[in-house]
Amino acid sequence: MELGIGMFGDLAFDQTTGKYRDAGIKIREILEQVKLMDELGIDVFAMGEHHRADYAVSSPEIVLAAAASITKNIKLASGVTVLSSSEPVKVYEDFATLDLISDGRAEIFVGRGSFIESFPLYGYSLNDYEELFDEKLELLLKINSEENVSWTGKLRAPMQNQTVYPRAKNNGKIPIWRAVGGTPQSVLSAAQLGMPLVVAIIGGMPIQFKNLIEFYKQEYLKAGHDEATMQIAIHSHTFVSDEKEVVDEYFNNYKSQMDRIGSSRGWAPYTKMQYEGGRAKDGALFIGNANEVADKINYMKEIFGITRFIGHMDVGDPAHDVMMKSIELFGEKTAPQVR
Repeated sequence: MELGIGMFGDLAFDQTTGKYRDAGIKIREILEQVKLMDELGIDVFAMGEHHRADYAVSSPEIVLAAAASITKNIKLASGVTVLSSSEPVKVYEDFATLDLISDGRAEIFVGRGSFIESFPLYGYSLNDYEELFDEKLELLLKINSEENVSWTGKLRAPMQNQTVYPRAKNNGKIPIWRAVGGTPQSVLSAAQLGMPLVVAIIGGMPIQFKNLIEFYKQEYLKAGHDEATMQIAIHSHTFVSDEKEVVDEYFNNYKSQMDRIGSSRGWAPYTKMQYEGGRAKDGALFIGNANEVADKINYMKEIFGITRFIGHMDVGDPAHDVMMKSIELFGEKTAPQVR
């Protein structure tokens, strides 16, 4: 099983100045953190895409390209590319370029995203939310498998025997994963297309997703795909510290981000009871000491048969030294136990 770390580039809000933390500083910290991941032998780094004041990264492919120049082995993925509001030709070109820079380490996680700011920003209508994604995924997969593309859709101009360059290293093909939040129709589509699956499990109890993942396996095989090529990942909020006080203090970071997002979605204020409940064995938070996190990942392997776990590790923008220690423990203590 592969082990990875994901980030969104969260920016803490300073109540004194009334401003978010400097995005440039945050991005440079992320690069230092990815360099450490690579040195520790962590398998994958996934960088999210957002278009808001409280996140530093709107172009994950740029950050990943910078990371490619200072790493040697770690796979570099978007987590996720909001494909509905992106141009598939440009997505392929950007990630093919990243693939060449990194000598074959690029991956794309495509999804609809849980935020909608990119739609009005890029001039797309939310009325086309479903159709935009389906059409653009079809085109991206075609570009990924064919050098000369002919394609016709409804919401984008057709392509007639057009070429897309540069081509990625592995015969032009980049691994493209389908990232989902739990919608059965999205899981069905991924299975029928034979795409690797990433399930975001960030609340409730992971066991609630078991039927969904079994549904994916069933439909994947029913569509005629080889079981040996099936890949399933989960992506969950993660933080590692062997000091109880640090884990307790991290609640404040976590609550600040949950409440900031929740204020626009009608959520009740996040509580310490929710935090502790999520940290329990049956909860969705992989937050605790290195042994606790390892045990919980192994439990996910047991109930889901996953081939990859990605710990989303910067919720609420913990301090850089705290993040570096969390990554170090994940790589040096948690990972060996899981493997």
